[in-house]
Amino acid sequence: MKKLAAIAAILALASAPALAATQGGFSGPSTTTTQAGGFVGPNGTVTTAANAKTMRDDTWVTLRGNIIERVSDDLYIFKDASGTVNVDIDHKRWNGQTITPQDVVEIQGEVDKDWNSVEIDVKQIRKVNP
Repeated sequence: MKKLAAIAAILALASAPALAATQGGFSGPSTTTTQAGGFVGPNGTVTTAANAKTMRDDTWVTLRGNIIERVSDDLYIFKDASGTVNVDIDHKRWNGQTITPQDVVEIQGEVDKDWNSVEIDVKQIRKVNP
C-alpha cells in the first residue's frame, strides 16, 4: 500500500510542471494568450527637476538628465534643462552600472519632501540614448 502511495505521489509531482506550463507565459512566436494581472495603461510621464520640486510628497516621478555631482554617500545632484534637484540613490539601485556626468540617465522614484528640502528617492536608474 505504501508503494502505491509513493508511486502516485511521484507521478503527481512529475506531471505538475507539464500542467503548469499550459497556464500562461510565452509558448511560441505567434502566441495570442494573455497573462492575467498587472497594470495596463500609460506609464508615468517624464517631468522636470523644477516641476518635481513642486509636487506633493511621495509622488512618483520620472526624470531624464545627468547626475553631475556626488554630495555625500547616497546623495547626488541631478540636472536637466529646468535646473537641479538632489537625488538619493542607494548602492543597490546602480545595478553594476557606471554612470558619468556625461551620461544621460532616466531616474524613477518618489518625491521626498522635508520641512526645507526636496529630494527624489530613486527606485530605478538607467542610461538612455540622448
